[in-house]
Amino acid sequence: MAVEAPPKTFTRAEVAKNNDPESSFWVIIDSKVYDLTDFMAGHPGGEHVLLQHAGKDCTEEFYGLHRHEVLQKYHKTLYLGSIGGESQKVLERQPGELCPVPYAEPSWLNPKWAKSPYFDESHKRFQKGVRAFVDVHMMKEAQELNAEGKRFTEEMNKKMAEYNIYALSMGPGKHLQGLNLLNGSIQPSEYTHMHEMILCQEIARIVTGAYMDGLNGGQVIGLPPVFNFSSNPALRQKVVTEVLSGQKRICLAVSEAFAGSDVSGIQTTAIKSPCGKFYTVNGTKKWITAGHFADYFTTACRTDKGISVLLIPRALGGVETKPLPLSYSSAAGTAYVTFDNVKVPAENLLGKENDGFKVIMWNFNHERWAMICVVISRCRVIVEECLKWTNQRKVFGKPLISEGVIRGKLAKMIALVEASQAWLESVTYQMSNMSYAQQAANLAGPIALLKTFVTRAAHEIADESVQIFGGRGLTKSGMGKVIEQFNRTYKFDSILGGAEEILADLAVRQAIRGFPKSML
Repeated sequence: MAVEAPPKTFTRAEVAKNNDPESSFWVIIDSKVYDLTDFMAGHPGGEHVLLQHAGKDCTEEFYGLHRHEVLQKYHKTLYLGSIGGESQKVLERQPGELCPVPYAEPSWLNPKWAKSPYFDESHKRFQKGVRAFVDVHMMKEAQELNAEGKRFTEEMNKKMAEYNIYALSMGPGKHLQGLNLLNGSIQPSEYTHMHEMILCQEIARIVTGAYMDGLNGGQVIGLPPVFNFSSNPALRQKVVTEVLSGQKRICLAVSEAFAGSDVSGIQTTAIKSPCGKFYTVNGTKKWITAGHFADYFTTACRTDKGISVLLIPRALGGVETKPLPLSYSSAAGTAYVTFDNVKVPAENLLGKENDGFKVIMWNFNHERWAMICVVISRCRVIVEECLKWTNQRKVFGKPLISEGVIRGKLAKMIALVEASQAWLESVTYQMSNMSYAQQAANLAGPIALLKTFVTRAAHEIADESVQIFGGRGLTKSGMGKVIEQFNRTYKFDSILGGAEEILADLAVRQAIRGFPKSML
């Protein structure tokens, strides 16, 4: 086997001699030497930007204009060697590693802090496993396909099933028994909602919400009603197995053009046949996450005396989906769904007839909680981006971070993220120590209020981050692309799963229900 030659070393004087764009044009970036001779003509910013740096160290100028990933992209083709006696200063986080930037990680992962009462070694082991999976298998595809508006690849679908991430996304339960979870990172008996929170937050670090909604968002909100309310064991087992193995996909179909947060206003009808063996479903659904990719639709319908929920397979016929053009990527497969005289077997009823509101509300707690996990994690990424940018961006000859007004903005952003995370961990600990019924009875209000709080926090963080990045925060590529994407899509979470105003009202109404006779 051939032994790879060690990288060449140069002196700065040697690099300085290679300053001719026609024959040899070298530059130094972070103690590494790059040959740009053949690259100049194709440089997206034109040749002139490069000419002034011929034979020089342009580390500061490079990082003032480019993300580190640009250097990684061209490293293999342009790298010549390094400056002798000098070492690389810019940190490169390896797959699975934590980020050393202050506040880039939740405090329970900070090695300098005392041990959190909520977490043990199983949580740290699991976090490391999820982080490595996201870094190695998901990050690159998510960024590329989200930008292109394309759905996940079949290879990614198989990876999600192979590592049982689809199953883990459903939370703790019997469905995990006997499975090899994330290549042995966690045992089924260990897994709690605290671990599920880690899963949600680690995956959310990719920030590309549309891609993840298309890949797993529909499953997370569409399958639990089948888990918890199907009275047909054979059907339940079939659907659960198909979805968790990646063979089929499912979504939740509640919202309509006629009814969003007002679930009681839905107009899709399900009329039971005289023989009682099937329902005929007619109507439309709108803004259905991952609906365009779905094989099954967990659907809220109006029956004779109330709301009922039916599991509707696309294969029955009469189901049509059209993608909706939204402000975030079409990678989500968000759809307008039409049901035209669909004959649905009565055994596909989830829960009791006319008692579907219970099924929907029961499911909402977990959906909203998962959204909270995701929003906080994305906000933390934005804080990390802003901290990095303000330290490397120079204005008026000084780093941007030297301006007091900028530090004030960062302080507000950090405080909002840390407060949100602390509240989430408190609620999640309660979830981990309550039955599903207890969660529904005791946590609906707190979860609703927390979701309202974190989506308002996201609004503030999105606004401040754009002010910090300036024009770059409005540009879909380059230094501020993560900021632009977040600013364009953060409002989804303030609407989906219940609008802020509705949830705030719900939280207070639940708080005063059974209010004690306490006087001033």
